[in-house]
Amino acid sequence: MDRELSKLAGQFCVSYAKCGGINHIEGANLPSKLAVENLTRQLLQLMFPGYMEERPLGDQEIRDVTRARLSSVFDQLSAELDKSLDYRPIEGKDAGNVTLRFLRNLLDVRHILQTDAAAALEGDPAAISADEVMLAYPGVMAIAVQRMAHLLYREGIALIPRMMTEWAHSTTGIDIHPGASIGTHFFIDHGTGVVIGETCVIGRHVRIYQGVTLGALSISKHVKRDDGGRALSKKRHPTIGDDVTIYAGATILGGETKIGDRSVIGGNVWLTQSIGDDHVVTFEAQQMQIRPRQRAEAIDWQI
Repeated sequence: MDRELSKLAGQFCVSYAKCGGINHIEGANLPSKLAVENLTRQLLQLMFPGYMEERPLGDQEIRDVTRARLSSVFDQLSAELDKSLDYRPIEGKDAGNVTLRFLRNLLDVRHILQTDAAAALEGDPAAISADEVMLAYPGVMAIAVQRMAHLLYREGIALIPRMMTEWAHSTTGIDIHPGASIGTHFFIDHGTGVVIGETCVIGRHVRIYQGVTLGALSISKHVKRDDGGRALSKKRHPTIGDDVTIYAGATILGGETKIGDRSVIGGNVWLTQSIGDDHVVTFEAQQMQIRPRQRAEAIDWQI
């Protein structure tokens, strides 16, 4: 058995030498996927105290708990940022300063998240309380993680912002790139299958339903990139105005596509052109037929 395993190990090493692009040997130490996932959970605890605890938090202990969480997040994020900055250095930036700036900016993010939670409660008649929204609505978690990851994205940090939002994606089924700019009072109802691209800009008071894609048109295989690895191409994803509602299954593509304020995009619409303010877009090319079924009529649809 040992001889066979040694032989197999040698064959793997030959494969490593031949197959470039999927090896990371003798390179910079990469951020830990598990560490970033744990860090993201801790950040959610920091942003929403009391909602992820096993026991109640009281006024007397909240200051000590918050201080301990901030210290833990600072240490862990600094360690992962060290790896990211070693992998892709940014002149003039070090892990400690970036981490401290990130933590300070979380206070502003908390205020914005309060508007997101309020939008979910106001926008869904099935919601019975703010507590249910915080505990059970995947859209709130997905946008919370994206807003935090967006802070690091703006700093130019490699890997970690995308790792954070992909953890949220795997947990909620909602895929929001950390580069997307999203206004206040954002509500994703149901959420499964929502995709929001990197250069998407979304206004305030926007509501999106499940299966919506805010994506790019097809791009050349040979994308030019900057030193940070990001595409140099022009804006690739749509701009959504204020007070827009986009219903389930709609697809809106293209960096020059703009949806005007207060417009409504109906379900299953495929849109690659701009729409002005106060418009309604629906898909009516096909009509559903409803008729009585005859008793003797056989129905056998093969799938």
